[in-house]
This record gives sequence, structure tokens and C-alpha cells, in this order.
Amino acid sequence: MNLTIENILLVGSLLLFISIIAGKTSYKFGVPTLLLFLAIGMLAGSDGIGGIHFDDPETAQFIGIVSLNFILFSGGLDTNWTSVKPILKEGLILSTLGVLLTAISLGLFVWYVTDFTIYESLLLGSIVSSTDAAAVFSLLRSKSLALKFNLRPTLELESGSNDPMAYVLTIAFLTLVTHQDQSLLSIVPIFFQQMILGGMAGFTFGKISKYLINKIELDFEGLYFVLVVSLMFITFSATDAVGGNGFLAVYICAVYLGNQPFMHKKTIFKNYDGMAWLMQIVLFLTLGLLVFPSEVLPFAGVGLLISLFLILVARPLSVFICLIPFRMRMNRRLYISWVGLRGAVPIVFATYPLLAGIDKAHTIFNIVFFISVTSVLIQGTTLGLVAKWLQVVLPEKVKPISYAEKLVLDLPKSSMQEIEIHPGYMAINKRIVDLDFPRSAFIIMIKRDDKYIRPGGSTIIEADDVLMVLADSETDFEKVHQTLAGSPTTIKN
Repeated sequence: MNLTIENILLVGSLLLFISIIAGKTSYKFGVPTLLLFLAIGMLAGSDGIGGIHFDDPETAQFIGIVSLNFILFSGGLDTNWTSVKPILKEGLILSTLGVLLTAISLGLFVWYVTDFTIYESLLLGSIVSSTDAAAVFSLLRSKSLALKFNLRPTLELESGSNDPMAYVLTIAFLTLVTHQDQSLLSIVPIFFQQMILGGMAGFTFGKISKYLINKIELDFEGLYFVLVVSLMFITFSATDAVGGNGFLAVYICAVYLGNQPFMHKKTIFKNYDGMAWLMQIVLFLTLGLLVFPSEVLPFAGVGLLISLFLILVARPLSVFICLIPFRMRMNRRLYISWVGLRGAVPIVFATYPLLAGIDKAHTIFNIVFFISVTSVLIQGTTLGLVAKWLQVVLPEKVKPISYAEKLVLDLPKSSMQEIEIHPGYMAINKRIVDLDFPRSAFIIMIKRDDKYIRPGGSTIIEADDVLMVLADSETDFEKVHQTLAGSPTTIKN
């Protein structure tokens, strides 16, 4: 079947529906939903029962880039800076040096066991060198794994921030493959330019985005999500236009924005969570359609060999080297090594050699696809089992509530207090979003003239309002009072 304007919506919506229904029951059998989405795409493809012919790497790459923007931005919004700050050094070293070490060690192994040139081998190593944000975010959250020792924020920070490094290495070694006259040292300036400009642009656009969201008054709440989407794509494209890494900029922008007060924050979080899932499904379905299983099977042997080396040698080696300066027990190092999931991102990066037209492009693509599938299948299905074996998982009764769950679901915090707004308070006639509230404190309800108002960022505080506030500690409540009144005041319990 050829996709046409007339049937593309029908076929696409049916594939989405099948994916969602199948994904609902997949975990009963221990199968990661992302792998299921990929399998559905393959079944619908030209080698499967659907017979849909899709052989367009350029379109697949475009869909991949758009999807990764949503996935990284959603992950960044859900990253709690308070949780990330203690493990910032570990996460950043893993996402930079760890990716480089993985690419080099795997590249050398590929060079040894195949007929690839050294640059082609390092290119393949670079493509699969980063842990996949979509896979890690999806599997950790869908399995509701509560991990000890700040392992979860470490893994999510690494997976959310290491794609830019893998992208830079992929482009750099692809350049060396296509331009044999260039030296290895020629890629060093490219690396620093991409990372430095990407980081600076991400932080800058994060501040600009917060300002615009809070200052632009829109008539409909739903438009604020559209505004954030536009700011996300502006961040990516503008950064890329000046030679920076757009993926890094998008992630940093989202991390900054997610830890700041802004209008309709809960609504935007909910919308992005749904969009991230949609983009994951669309991305894996598209990549499944792009793959021809009959072409992948001949590379199963070498693909399995390379995948096992990546899982059992290259990934652990890079993790252990990166974590040498840090005091960390062996079970934590081993678990970080095991959660080195490869998913859709390597397959998206593998389309770059296809579009560049290098000799071994299809071989690289098929091997990368096989590595991604085996990684999700082997590591993705055993995350919970390995966590229990290594004793890094919290008991069910003490599982912590995530930052996003507190924000979006309005779950109770440690205590609630009522604060009455007396005449003369500094907060009167100010919007909630303009108040410098502690990040762990939330206004869940406002009582005004015997009526209850559900507050939003644009809600204006009035005299004699009674605010119902949730917070984690008495210190937070004291800060709330100082913010509202301008000085410590008696709290009404």
C-alpha cells in the first residue's frame, strides 16, 4: 500500500489506535511499549502484513527531529533542579565524557570485527553512543521505579542531556568519512562550538520564554501551550542557525522553565506529557515503517555481537571511568551501566549516513536498528529485576512523589495551612505568577466572599482572600508569608 493524501489520516490514526490499545496490555507480559510501537510499524510496513511502502529517510529524519524536540522538552520540564543539583557533576560527565568513551571503545571493537574503516567504525559507535531519552523517560516512569541514592535523576539527566554529544560526534565522524582529507583534530572546534553555543542559547531562551509567557496575556488558556511549543521550536532552530546544538538548547531551556513560576504551568505540563507520548508513538511507528526486516536479518549475527559488547563492555567501561572521582557504591555504578538503553535516537541518527550517501550507510542503519531493538528488549524488560537484584529500589510504601506529580496531580504535601490576606499586604493586586513563592509551595484554593476559586498563574490576589497553601516545611510557610505580607505574620492554621 502506498500512502496517499486520501488514506494517510486513516492509516495513521488506525496505527495510533492499535499502538495505544496494544500498549495498554503489553506490560502484563513484560514487553516495553516502545518496542511494541516499533513492531507495529514493522508489521504495517512493506515486509509486513500492512504492505505500506515507506522508504524516505529524509521524512523519517524530519519526524525524528520534531519528535525529539517534544520528548526532550517534556523531560526537561519534569526535571526538578533540587533533585538534579546534587548529582549535576556525575550526570554531565556521563553525558559528555561517557558518550565519547562509549563511541571510541565501541568504534574500535567494530573496526576489529568488521571490514569497516576506522572512521566508519567510529561513526557507528557515535550513532549508538548515547542513552535514549525517550526510552529512559518512558520505561522508568511507566514502571514507576523508585530508586535509591538519586539514581533516577542521574539517569534522566544523563539521557536528557547526552543526545547533543552523540549528535556532534555523529556529524563529526560523518564529515571525516565523506571528506577523507580532513584530520581528526578538525572536529574539535565543531564540538566546542556546538556545546557552548547550545548551552548559552538554552539558558537565554529559557529566560526569554518565562518572560514572554508571563507577560503576553492570551484570551484562551489553551493558547499558552501553543505559545510554549512555538518558543521550543524557535529555541531549536535559532540555536542551530548560529551553529549551536539545538537539542542541548531545547533541553536546558525546558529545565530552566520547568523550575520557574509561569502562567498555566499545570496545563502546559499535562499537554506536554500527552504530546511526548504521541511523539514517541509516531517516532517509533515511523522508524518501524522505514525498516525492512528482510534487510536487517542478515546482520543479526554481527549486530548481536556488537550489541552485547555495548551492553556488557563499552557502556560499563565508560560509566566506571567517568565515576572514578565520585564516591559511589558498586551496585549504583552497575545499575547506571545497565540503564544504557538505546532506542529511537540512534535510529534517527543513522538516517544521516543514508542521506549523505556513504557506501556502508544501509549496513550501518540495519546494524544500529538491531542494536536498538536488542537493547530495549534485553535491558528494558529487566530494569525492575536488576534494580531489585542490586538493591537500589525503594520499597513500595516509601516511594517518593515526583516533582511533576506534585505539580500536576495536586497530591498533598507534608502540611496545609490557610493564610489570610490582610489589607496592606504586598501581594494585593498582584498575579500569583509574579510572586516569588518557594518552589515547593503551592496555592491550591482561594476562599473569596464565601466562594472558592481554583487559582491559576494569572489569578490576582485581593484583600481578605484566604489562601490554602501546601508546602513541605515550616520554613517554606515562613517564606510564603514574607512574600505575601512583606514581613513575618501570624499564620492561621
